Amino acid sequence: MLKTTSPAGVSGNGSRPPAGVAVVGLGYWGPNLLRVLSDNADVEVLWICDLDQERLMKYRRRYPATRVTTRIDRVLADPDVDAVIIATPVFTHYDLASQALAAGKHVFVEKPLAPSSALADDLAEMARQRHRVLMCGHTFIYSPPVRAVKRMIEAGTLGDIYFISSSRVNLGLHQRDVSVVWDLGPHDFSILLYWLSEIPSSVRAIGRDSIVRGIADVAFVSLSFASGIVANVELSWLAPSKLRRTVLVGSDRMVIYDDGASEPVRLFDRGVVYRDPETFGEYHLSYRSGDILSPRIESHEPLGLELADFIGAVQGEREMGFHTALARSVVRIVEAADRSLMDGGREVVLDHGDIGEQLAGRRELALA
Repeated sequence: MLKTTSPAGVSGNGSRPPAGVAVVGLGYWGPNLLRVLSDNADVEVLWICDLDQERLMKYRRRYPATRVTTRIDRVLADPDVDAVIIATPVFTHYDLASQALAAGKHVFVEKPLAPSSALADDLAEMARQRHRVLMCGHTFIYSPPVRAVKRMIEAGTLGDIYFISSSRVNLGLHQRDVSVVWDLGPHDFSILLYWLSEIPSSVRAIGRDSIVRGIADVAFVSLSFASGIVANVELSWLAPSKLRRTVLVGSDRMVIYDDGASEPVRLFDRGVVYRDPETFGEYHLSYRSGDILSPRIESHEPLGLELADFIGAVQGEREMGFHTALARSVVRIVEAADRSLMDGGREVVLDHGDIGEQLAGRRELALA
């Protein structure tokens, strides 16, 4: 099968063998990964693996050429498997990913990368030592509306960003093993890191376990950045309707990103101009209210773009350092927010080490 030393730039049109891939986990998200991979000409799905025999038989009927198994060791022992795609519960991510890396496989694991920052760092080091690709499924950074907002930030359209407010709420799905911070938080945290190319210096979180004791189902997470930007992220499984909305307020303009709306990005030429007082105790504010623009957003499936990027890295065409750094930072933020939540909302200061440099050093990704 594929060798990672193959020359870059060769397309999947028969001039290079497709990457042999195994999908592990066919629960909520695994079937979507399987569908997109099966439609990729650069991929051959060799195995699907799940502990549920009924699920395996269901997808075996849909993909008869793909082998099925309940045993991960059979997948890892196959020399034709170049990469393993993991879409299993969070608490299994580290064990499965580390086994796959130890077997010499490239690894794509659904978010979050691992259940702790220490384990996320360990996976990153394993991948580095073995020269394997390690990527985490932060699909939203491939969303065309998210990338449109990033281009605005990079172009200075908003001016200096003052604050960001985000709401990601719906009724369910309650998770049995992780809080709402671990379940929904990685989406917004990955978007913020991607937009700002900056890591928060501290995190605070408050919330409660309204339904299942010990499992927080609502949380309000505040992030402070060294640049002065502050962000507030509302996460909840207990809301009357589904909402995926983020507001960015800048010195020149403001923008609303509303995932799922017919106009997902709206740019507001609105703001406030402050003039220094001429006399003591006097100040002047000038309010500006201009046009509202809805830029044209191209329609691409983010998951398809994301997996194509991963396969391209497996085939030696792309670097994934930014993605690994982002995934490690997301785990640090989630871990800090969870710690603050359990500690009554106290501030948790973050130490990212060298990850910040890796994250900030890939600003050009935003314009892709």
